Amino acid sequence: MTDPRAPVVIAARRTPIGEAGGVLRHLGPDRLAAAVLSAALRDCGLDEVTDVVLGNTMGPGGNPARVAALDAGLGAEVPGMTVDRQCASGLSAITTAAAMIRAGIGDAYLAGGVESPSTAPWRAWRPRSAAEPPRFYSRAPFAPARFGDPDMGPAADLVAAEAGISRQRQDAFAARSHARAVEAQRRGRFDAELVEVGGVGTDERPRQRFTAERLARFRPAFTPEGTTTAANSCGISDGAAVVLVTSEHHRRRLGLPGLRLVDQQASGVDPNRLGLGAAPAMRAVLRHHGRAPQVVEFNEAFAGQTLACLDAAGIDECTAGPDGGAIALGHPWGASGAVLVVRLFHRMLADGARTGLAAISSGGGLGVATMWERAQ
Repeated sequence: MTDPRAPVVIAARRTPIGEAGGVLRHLGPDRLAAAVLSAALRDCGLDEVTDVVLGNTMGPGGNPARVAALDAGLGAEVPGMTVDRQCASGLSAITTAAAMIRAGIGDAYLAGGVESPSTAPWRAWRPRSAAEPPRFYSRAPFAPARFGDPDMGPAADLVAAEAGISRQRQDAFAARSHARAVEAQRRGRFDAELVEVGGVGTDERPRQRFTAERLARFRPAFTPEGTTTAANSCGISDGAAVVLVTSEHHRRRLGLPGLRLVDQQASGVDPNRLGLGAAPAMRAVLRHHGRAPQVVEFNEAFAGQTLACLDAAGIDECTAGPDGGAIALGHPWGASGAVLVVRLFHRMLADGARTGLAAISSGGGLGVATMWERAQ
């Protein structure tokens, strides 16, 4: 018998994903997140939640979850909490809300993530004296210098090389991601999950006619002999995604279908091979359940890194991202883990799949993996 306190997602929404500096460039994280918070709440007919938990990595600080909750009109009594596990922040926000449901702390949580690189403030280290200028930086350290703390691109080249992932295989994977996303747009597979915001109702990035032959023309983007290019990598993106997490008991009372979280694992690896961060977590959830999931959503930061993780977990690459992934749609860092669950929710309920996996690697050599089953 299913535990009545088991956490279940009963609503899942996301904004369109826009390229940084693109169609969503004028909208900050509060506006993006507020739109999906309101929509998810309406979808399940609830008028209140216990808390809002959002992932965010490069925002203005000041607890964007609380600001977005107020902007969405949830009421001053709904507190709001922002979490940062870099690219895994959105998925970690969902597992945090799920843990609070399982512990009996509350009945309903809005959880997910948001990112707006287009409006993110500049960051600078404080000068050591009045005579020195500030030193601007694009990201915080992910590990102490003595461990090694490479940028994402060179680390992706290292992972692909060590795993023996060829340039041809990476380009073919990236081309398939775009083709699947374009076809999903054409067939309206994203319509039920999207929330129009700022007059934008569709994802900006998917490219038609992005064939493997065309991708083969791109030069290495990060290291001279590397296999990672701008075309087989994700784009820096704006967007937000949110799910409503409640208990199995509450779901049955509402009479709604959903996705029940049956396992969650976090893992860490060598920060120099950060793209492999999710591989141990994926192997753990697969080992616990002893069967392959029917639907897999893995965040495609880089094709080589994605393929290395899927290979390490024993997952057929063709089963991952059935409607395209971040290479085609984009990677709004703090939201991307939540985008995976939104995609899983709508795909599994539409197609009747029983089990699904959502996983993501993250800066610093971190990873989170979750296993879900359909609840009806």
